[in-house]
Formats: sequence, structure tokens, C-alpha cells
Amino acid sequence: MTSIKLKTSLPGPKGLAALERRKNLLPAGLARSTDVVVERAEGALVWDVDGNQLLDFAGGIGMINVGHSNEKVVAAIKKQLDKYIHTCTLVTTIEPYLDLAELLNSVTPGDFPKKTLLACSGSEAVENAINVAKYYTKRNAVLCFEGAYHGRTLLTLSLTSKYALFKKGFGSFVPDIYRIPAPNMYRGIDGMTEEQYINYCIKKLDESFISQVDPDSLAAIIIEPVMGEGGFLSMPAAYLHKLRQVCDKHGIVFIADEIQCGAGRTGKMFACEHSGVIPDIVVTAKSIGAGMPISATTGRAEIMDAPHPGGVGGTYGGSPVACVAAIESIKILQLESFLKRVNEVGEIIRLTLEGWKEKYPLIGDVRGIGAMRLVEFVKDRNTKEPDADATLEIIRDAVAHGLIMIRAGLFSNCIRLLPPIVITDEQLAEGLQVLEDAIIRAQEKRKL
Repeated sequence: MTSIKLKTSLPGPKGLAALERRKNLLPAGLARSTDVVVERAEGALVWDVDGNQLLDFAGGIGMINVGHSNEKVVAAIKKQLDKYIHTCTLVTTIEPYLDLAELLNSVTPGDFPKKTLLACSGSEAVENAINVAKYYTKRNAVLCFEGAYHGRTLLTLSLTSKYALFKKGFGSFVPDIYRIPAPNMYRGIDGMTEEQYINYCIKKLDESFISQVDPDSLAAIIIEPVMGEGGFLSMPAAYLHKLRQVCDKHGIVFIADEIQCGAGRTGKMFACEHSGVIPDIVVTAKSIGAGMPISATTGRAEIMDAPHPGGVGGTYGGSPVACVAAIESIKILQLESFLKRVNEVGEIIRLTLEGWKEKYPLIGDVRGIGAMRLVEFVKDRNTKEPDADATLEIIRDAVAHGLIMIRAGLFSNCIRLLPPIVITDEQLAEGLQVLEDAIIRAQEKRKL
């Protein structure tokens, strides 16, 4: 039995009609990575409006780790809807907000008192983290990294890298933001060992505190322990420890953006746990809500308590419907059995991708951690020149054959694999075969 079952071409007649409506009703700037028009979704499967059954390897950009329409999450939402929808935490106290905050305070790294502020999006959570850090330190400067993605609000867009895709035309941006290169083990410096390259990156970090900003002026350093949009770049443990040391020495707030790499995706509840580095603030969103719009800023109590009463919050932050969904999602995400499955899925993908790298010159690198995996495509393995055209071609081919996918990487030349962890081995193998077939066709076209 195959999981992918196509009744029409993609998109089909109903899908084409919906896409035409989208074109006429929604802004052109709201792009999409596929032409799939969804009718329903469950587990790792998506059905479109024409009755086609597809496999999902994008997971809402890492939003559906526990699977589409998870039964426990759906049941919790329905139960809450029968009680009340929302009364606003700025007006009343909502117990699901307290329950979720208590849970997040307990599961995030660090054996110290913590507090949690809830919001609706990852951008809001990052912005809350930065604002709280500024208030606490009484400083304005923030250090971030090339390739990072932190959101689309004015402040978070200022932090985000990849100018042409995300920032072009939206300036001017927030001042006192400093950006330096992040370690990229695939695109390191020729002739250097990994250790030498990491030491070089640490040296350049120290130099940036002379050439760009005095560390005593920094309110926060924000980093994704594994970059998402930047191309699934795992930050070396030594580099994260260096950042932690700098923060400790100069009273800087260390913020870990775990929006995409957290929620169990890497085989641990939080990606920073792989290094042993404990942030002052952890930012979460995406899969903690299992599809519901919710995010969290969880940090040291003394930092989170810094703003004056009324200084933080929002109308919809901590919606009880979203909170109960997140509670059920996190209960699943932190289970040993779930994290074990993450590593099983990741190992299947890793072995498959490494086999592809041996066979297909179009693939420059395969990397990732846990079930957060990626393929990077290049025109030449020696020069490592990115091949964004081939990447887009492969995605379109794979989608046409029933596999939902999305790009990543600073050069848009990577395909990220973020299937729901509830995916079966059979579904995983089927999806990987669809992707491999698309790679083969792209390579044959280029006669590599």
C-alpha cells in the first residue's frame, strides 16, 4: 500500500480554482512553496481538495512534530471550546495559561526560577525576549548572526538575515543590531580542520567586540542552536560555550531561538541541550502548539520580571484554546518514546541522504541532527557554487509526485526534511524515494 495516491495532476481542477482565488484575494508578497490546496490532514498525510493523498515532509515548516490533527490535541481543544474561548490575560487570569507556563518553566533547560510570557507567533516571542533583555540590562545593542531567521516584525526583521527575500523594501530597520558570520562547517575555510575553523570563528567573534560593538553595550546575544532558514547549520558546542562565557563575563542575556529546532525535533526537547549550554531565555513556538498559534518566551525569573506592570502582553497572548493544545503537545514531545522515535526517523533519513551524496554529484552536502535533516545542492562540489534553480526544480517535481517540501538555506539551494515524527517507516521510505527520483531527473537533465 502506498501513502501517496494521486487522482489528478497537481494541482487538480478544484486546486487551480482555489489558487486563482488566492491570486485575486491575497497579497502577491504572501508566497507559497507548493500548489497544494488542503482539504484535510492527519498524521503525516495531507489530502487536497481534488482528493489527492500526499505525504508531508515540510510539516508546516516544522510546526507539526506530533502530527496533523493529533487526537489528544484535538480533544483538548474541543473540551476547552465548550468552556470558554478567551477572556484576555490582561483582564482576567486564565488557568490554562498558568498550566502551560508551569510546564514550560519545568522543561526548559536550567535549574533556576523561571517565568514564561505567552504570545501568538514566533516573531512576537523573539521580540518579547529582546525587549525584556533590553529592559533588564538597560542596554540597547543586540548581536545576531548571518543566515539567521527570527521573524517579520520590525525588530525581528532587523535581526533576520537573507536581505533580498525578507528585508528588501521594508527598511529602515532597528538600530544597534550587529550581525556576524555564524560557523558553517560545510562552507568553512579550505585547509583548516574542523577544530581550527571553530577556533577561527571564535577569534572573529572576539574581533567583532573590537570592530563592531563593545560587549558591555550588548543587551543580548540571540542565536538558533541549529539554524532553520539558514540551512540547518548546527552551532558547534565550543562556539555556544564561548557565547555563554562572553554573556556571563559582560552581563549579556543569552537568548536561544528554539522555534524551529526545539520541540524535540533534534532528538532532545531543546537543541541547546546537545551542547550543555543553558540560555537565559528560551524562545519557542511552532510545534509546541501542534498547529495552534502560540509562542513562549521562557527565562530567568529576575530577567522576565524586569519590565514594569503593563510593559508586556497582548490581547490574544495565551489564548486558552491554544494553551491546552500546547500542553498536550508538550506532554507528547518530552516523552522518552517520542524522542526515541525522533532519533529513529533521523537515522533513517541520515543513512539515506548519505547514500545519495555518494551517488549524485548535484548534492554538495547532507546534514542535520535528529529528525532535522537537509540536502544542499551545488553546481560543482569543488567550488560549492549554490544551485538554487535545481533545488526549486526538484521541489516542484517532488510535489507533482505527491510529496510536500520546502526550501531553505542562505542561497535557497537546500531542501529541508521536517516530516511529522509520527510518520511510519513505510511512509518515510516512500517519501524519500519520491525525492530521490526527482533528484535523479534533475541530475540527468544536467548530465552530471
